Parts: sequence; C-alpha cells; structure tokens
Amino acid sequence: SVGANYIEANESLGKNDFLMRIKICLKEAKDSRYWLRLILCNDDLNNKKNELIQESTELMKIFGAIVEKFNK
Repeated sequence: SVGANYIEANESLGKNDFLMRIKICLKEAKDSRYWLRLILCNDDLNNKKNELIQESTELMKIFGAIVEKFNK
C-alpha cells in the first residue's frame, strides 16, 4: 500500500533505499488510480470515487517530484 511504503521510506537505510521505496509509492498510487477508474458505481458513490482518484493523482505528483529531485 502507499501508506505502508511511505512509512518504510521514512525509515529507510539510506538515500537509495529511500528512493526505491518512494518509487514503489508512486507505482502503488498509479495502481490505485487505475483500479478506481475501473469501478462502476451509482451517483452517490461516484463523487467519493472521483475524490479518491484526485487524491491518488496528487500523491503521484508528490512522489514523482521527490523522485525527480533525487535524480538531479
């Protein structure tokens, strides 16, 4: 999960370990967004689904920015 991998990243053994775990967070956020988009739901749940898709997109941007910063 994104949360568990983020905790692991914050307890990393070094920069390479941190970066690897952040990349896993990015992958997990992408996977979450993918599966959320596949869910068919009624109008009541559709708003919540869209909020979760937006949140996963924001997490992807955050983790992507961290990866980009480390690759400079």
